[in-house]
Amino acid sequence: MTKFHFNGFNKPTTMTFNTLRKWMHWGAWLTMAASLPITLPTHAAEPFPSKPIQLVIPFAPGDTDNMIRPFADRLGEFLGQPVVLSFKPGAGGAIGASTVATSKPDGLTLVGTSPGSIVVVPLANKDVKYSLDSFEPIASLSEGGMMLVVAKNAPWKNLKELVEYSKANPGTINYTTSGAMGITHLLAEIFSKEAGIKWTHIPEKGSGPAVTSLLGGHVQLSSAAVGAVQTHVESGALRPLAVFSLQRLKSLPDVPTLRELGYKIAGPAYYGISAPKGTPKEVIDQIYLATQKAIEKYNSQISGNLKLFGAEIKHLNPAEYKQYLKDQNALFADAMKGIN
Repeated sequence: MTKFHFNGFNKPTTMTFNTLRKWMHWGAWLTMAASLPITLPTHAAEPFPSKPIQLVIPFAPGDTDNMIRPFADRLGEFLGQPVVLSFKPGAGGAIGASTVATSKPDGLTLVGTSPGSIVVVPLANKDVKYSLDSFEPIASLSEGGMMLVVAKNAPWKNLKELVEYSKANPGTINYTTSGAMGITHLLAEIFSKEAGIKWTHIPEKGSGPAVTSLLGGHVQLSSAAVGAVQTHVESGALRPLAVFSLQRLKSLPDVPTLRELGYKIAGPAYYGISAPKGTPKEVIDQIYLATQKAIEKYNSQISGNLKLFGAEIKHLNPAEYKQYLKDQNALFADAMKGIN
């Protein structure tokens, strides 16, 4: 048998041909293995959502939640996790909205949005640490109208008569809203400026007190959310003069829009959901798709729930909802100029 002698070690090594062949055989395998890519075990990212989604409502129960709950209660079916409403009222919506604005942008913490909480509040209060740009709009879900309304025994049968009286008697009409620098206040100011009239604002702390003040005859007019006065309009206790919507509301088909009456002002109130800035697009799209599926499957039930509050479905995709909010931001920023 042939033997090989190597002197490259401290001690001479004698190796048979078969041993050398085995070494060469394993060497070839090792060389080939070294040339192959090494794949280490990896952990796949957790699918979204990995746990229940918290939907923050920045107002007390009985307001924005009425416009969003009919959708939220059904989103879990299409997301695989429940959507839980969490109420964080205060500071006109600023407390709840700021909580979401500073949350981790993973889609697990959302905010129920309206022009009031993420548009008007940061415009009116410079101490608020967020702005419209702090959020990623996901979807508009519903429209809850705003309107001008008077008591049933008011001498004005329509808006034209009220405007004529206001021009002849500037400052004598007292009107109430749910609060200073809120949506209803700003819309009334925009309208009165366009109409060339002067009203005296009497702000209240909420929709309930504002409606009570009107019903009690303490003021002559109210700029209010339809949901706050719906039952009184239906009973005949209050008389609607006009709505700020772009089109007549299904719940009040006989009430004209201000645009129908020749004015430019329109302030449709769309309620929806938004996420913190930086939330991945795929997460935004997934939540939006879930809202779409919920509306398709439960349209009649959702519509029935909203009708109780004078509202209706208004579904906009992320880009459309973002544009709407930007338009509202421009509208209210301009309205605040010169308002004390």
